[in-house]
Amino acid sequence: MRASSFRTDLRGKMSSVALRLVLAASGPVVATGLGLTVAALIVCSSPDATAKASYESAYGYDRTWNAALRLVRVDMGLKVVEKDESQGYLLFEYKSSESGSKPTSGSLELIRGRDDAPVRVVVQLPQMPRYHEQVLIDGLSRKLRQDYGEPPARAPRSEKKPEDAGAPDAEP
Repeated sequence: MRASSFRTDLRGKMSSVALRLVLAASGPVVATGLGLTVAALIVCSSPDATAKASYESAYGYDRTWNAALRLVRVDMGLKVVEKDESQGYLLFEYKSSESGSKPTSGSLELIRGRDDAPVRVVVQLPQMPRYHEQVLIDGLSRKLRQDYGEPPARAPRSEKKPEDAGAPDAEP
């Protein structure tokens, strides 16, 4: 059974049970309390907005941060609400034709990799469809390529085998 049909069935069952209880119970206080409880259950049973898009940037942390900030503030003309380069996050107000004149909150997070590993960029626009997040990711990727050219080649990993931690080799 799909999750959405399960939720619909659950909501329907909760509504019928709540109606029976309201009819059986006397007093407007009980009915009001029960109605609020059912409403809270329905709201709490809705799926979380956990959509997010991510991108692995091979351009390094500093270049990726600078390009992301310029993309959001200059190229897209969005209002930056809060930023912290050392922690790697940027909070902004996102506007699109779908959200009308009301801006929605958005975040962009940069996660440093180990050594020369790529920087992971995560974009979240919880109140918008996922493709809006992907549009920002694609724009950042394009901006990095336009501003800095092709990504720098990663240094090849050494094929050095780990030393044996056991006893030294004994002669036969």
